[in-house]
Amino acid sequence: MGSPWKAISDDSRREILLLLKKKDMVPTEIAEHFNFTLPALSSHLHILKEADLIKHGKNRFYSLNRDKTLELVEFFEDMYDYNLKSLKEYVEGNERRKKDLSVKKI
Repeated sequence: MGSPWKAISDDSRREILLLLKKKDMVPTEIAEHFNFTLPALSSHLHILKEADLIKHGKNRFYSLNRDKTLELVEFFEDMYDYNLKSLKEYVEGNERRKKDLSVKKI
């Protein structure tokens, strides 16, 4: 099994993951978003599959392995002792406070 960290070190592979987050795709559909050959795309898909970040299903459709990609997110949450829900709550709280202050000025 390949390293997921090495797999996501490439901009194109990260973009492939973002595409597959939206929907499952066949290689020719993925290739429409890039300016490289199908053999080059095949190499990228192979690296992502070896890192277990994507799955290869029926009819040559590729899909995002959400469990494995969530492990990467959880690593960063643990690393910074912080989670995305807390960030969202903080931002929403700031927006409410700004709105309240602007209402009081009127």
